This record gives sequence, C-alpha cells and structure tokens, in this order.
Amino acid sequence: MYESFRSHCVQDYPAYEILFGVSEPNDPATELIERLQREFPQRSIRLVLCEKNLGANGKVSSLVQLAAEAKHAVFLVNDSDIRVALDYLRTVMRELQAPDVGLVTCLYRGVATKALASRLESLGISTDFVPGVLVAKEIEGGLHFGLGSTLAFRRADLDAIGGFESIVDYLADDYELGKRIAERGFKVVLSSSVVETFLPAYSFSGFFAHQLRWARTIRVSRPGGYAGLLLTYTLPWATLCLLIARGALWAWTLLATALLLRMTTAWASAVSVLNDREAIRSLWLLPLRDFIAPIIWIAGMFGRNIMWRGQMFELNNGKLKRIE
Repeated sequence: MYESFRSHCVQDYPAYEILFGVSEPNDPATELIERLQREFPQRSIRLVLCEKNLGANGKVSSLVQLAAEAKHAVFLVNDSDIRVALDYLRTVMRELQAPDVGLVTCLYRGVATKALASRLESLGISTDFVPGVLVAKEIEGGLHFGLGSTLAFRRADLDAIGGFESIVDYLADDYELGKRIAERGFKVVLSSSVVETFLPAYSFSGFFAHQLRWARTIRVSRPGGYAGLLLTYTLPWATLCLLIARGALWAWTLLATALLLRMTTAWASAVSVLNDREAIRSLWLLPLRDFIAPIIWIAGMFGRNIMWRGQMFELNNGKLKRIE
C-alpha cells in the first residue's frame, strides 16, 4: 500500500493535492499517510476523516466528503491499491484537455502474489477483462464507462450529473460515472498510461467470491454484454465439441486452432497493450482460467446477493441494499 501511495507523491507535475479518506480514525492506513506527510513535506497531503454514512457504497460516501474538501477544479480518483508511473498525472491531465473529453480512465495490469488464485485473477485481467474493454470500445464507437483504476474529470462535469451523491448507492460507481458523463455528450478516453493494481493472496473461496461479485456487477450494468460473454469461451466450447464428436480428427483440429488463437490473443493483450510480464509467465495457466470462467458466468447469471467489504448486499438495478 505504501508503494502505491508513494507513487502518487513523486509525480512530475507542478501543483496538486492528495486527499486520503478514511472512515475511522484508527484505520491502519492512517500511519502510512502520516509517514507520507513526513517524507514529502513539500506536497499538499491531507487525511480526511469521512465518518458520515451517506449511502450503501462506502467508497462513494467517502468521495462525497472528499469532494467537499478538495481545492482544485479537476479531480482524479483511484483506489488505494493502484501504483502509477512518474509521468502518470502529467499524461492523464494532458489527455483530459483534448477537445470534448470529459473523462480519462486507465487500463491496468495485476501484480499477483505467488498464490495460484491470485495469479489466475491477474491473468484474467490481462487476457479477458482488458480485451473486453477494447472490444467494447470498438463495437460501441468509443467508451461509455470508466474504470476504477483511474477516473479523471472536471468538478463542473461532476456537479452537472448530480455529484457523487447521485451514485452513492451504486456498486459499479466507476461505470456509472463514465456512463453519465458520456451521456452529456463528452468523450471517455483510455489513457496511454497503464497502471498497476496489487492483488491479495486469494484463497480459492476468496477468488471465487470476488469473481462472482465482478460477474454480477457486469450483469446488472451491461446485461447484453454479459450474455454475449458466453460466446467468447472458446476453449470450453471447442472441448465440448470434441467430446460430442467422439474425438474426430476435425474436432481435434478445431480445438488446436481455438487454443492457438486464444494464446495469440492473450499474448497480444499482455505484451502489446499492457507490457505485462507476469501474465506472459502465467500463460500456461490460461486453459485452467478459461474452464473456470463459464462456471463463474453461470453463477453470476443467477442471484442478486454479493459479499463486499465484509457486508452482504442485494443488487437491484445496479444499486446496493444492505442485508441485515
């Protein structure tokens, strides 16, 4: 976490402030933020206690309170596990100044632990999630959503969509923010800067719970796109075809072709787009990841309950409702 925090303090940018929001005074992150303040006395680094519970999404509840404290006309929001490059802020701010751009967001690569489940999640980000974002961008003639790894936008545009208060009950707050800014006629663009997210040492149950939450979030946000995901599970479909064909030569050829194309696409995404060396080293796990994916898709297709930050919620039209 300190590496991630610190990367935001060493940016090659003339003037900016960093606001950290915590909901409790004894949050363990407080010590790290105080350490940052000592290491970077020249930076405007503030710790804001966000004690008010303004909605079901605790992160957005904190953002409402942080926005009230912020001094500048441009906001950049990301999560505490995001590490960025030295030129990140300069790059994103330059891209935000382009004509008709209302929001800049970033692709990201996962930094996994040695745990198998952590490596599978990182591999899924590089070879499933990121290609999906790029395909959506091409099919829909541009992005119409944001990614939580980076959300850069103007305060005026946030105010025009009703502020963070308007999305304080939504699970996919990043998606909603980008969608609403796009609906006002502004472009949502992918930055040339790729950031990193640190992944925990998942157990398989933790991995499945996280993937299920992700799946149900996509389903309620983009139901058509979620249904279409079933067609993208190339290896499972080719394997099923092989079984039905009882090992016919043409079915083996189909499976080999599917595997070659899957590996090629995954390699292109990991290398050309993300420069993700960890994903390249983990490509041998891709068949396992691809056979787990349909199971998660089926589980995500049904049910509305998710576990998030130790609390059980029910999803209803993208909004969260706490289950007591």
